[in-house]
Amino acid sequence: MTAGFTKRSARHDPDFYAVEAAGLRWLAAAGPDAARMAHVVAVDEHSITLERLEPTRPDRRAAENFGRALAVTHAAGAAAFGQPPEGWAGDGYIGQQRMSMRPEEAWGRFYAEQRMMPYARKARDLEHLSSAASGQVERVAERLAAGEFDDERPVARIHGDLWSGNVLFTEVGVVLIDPAAHGGHGLTDLAMLHLFGAPHLEAITREYAEAADLPDGWVDLIGLHQLHPLLVHAVSHGPSYGAEAGRVAERYA
Repeated sequence: MTAGFTKRSARHDPDFYAVEAAGLRWLAAAGPDAARMAHVVAVDEHSITLERLEPTRPDRRAAENFGRALAVTHAAGAAAFGQPPEGWAGDGYIGQQRMSMRPEEAWGRFYAEQRMMPYARKARDLEHLSSAASGQVERVAERLAAGEFDDERPVARIHGDLWSGNVLFTEVGVVLIDPAAHGGHGLTDLAMLHLFGAPHLEAITREYAEAADLPDGWVDLIGLHQLHPLLVHAVSHGPSYGAEAGRVAERYA
């Protein structure tokens, strides 16, 4: 490890980097066999400094190791769905947008009320989500809140924003940055990797599925778990993501 890498922001939210740091530390506390997180060197209201990491060409073996390690991170668990990182109280962020973190016993209700509908309403108000697409999303949310997609899997300790830009292949293996960490469903992390792609995704997925002992049919639920990031992007990146959210929601409505 060499000199740290510092990120700064013009944002005036004093908790923006503090919750990121709390998330990294909480995920790192999953244990030595869990996915590696970038070490937090320093944090204040305006910046966060992380260890500087040396990138390398993505390697299949590193990807396989990461798939197994991610399952270990998820298995470390959380007290409830929506549970914030240990030592943190209040909401967090996904990208630049606020993200609710209120503990909830049932995954479906949590996902509908805290991960789907707040962003669906914002996207609709911005005219980034059509009335037809909004109707599909609302029908899925109703099924979720009714518990139709709940399963027996325990609450997972998830990264929460696991797109490929936050998955760094380095000389020490895969290291993760920029979490939106909370208690959630493990498929949510896997679904975001599948939404935006990642190097050696097949290897990551195969090793994760085996280590996490995913049940038959789990692949059919990936789209359901992609609705959150699609709706977040509909707010920040425009109506093309809103249209895709509507098409995906139609499969589960």
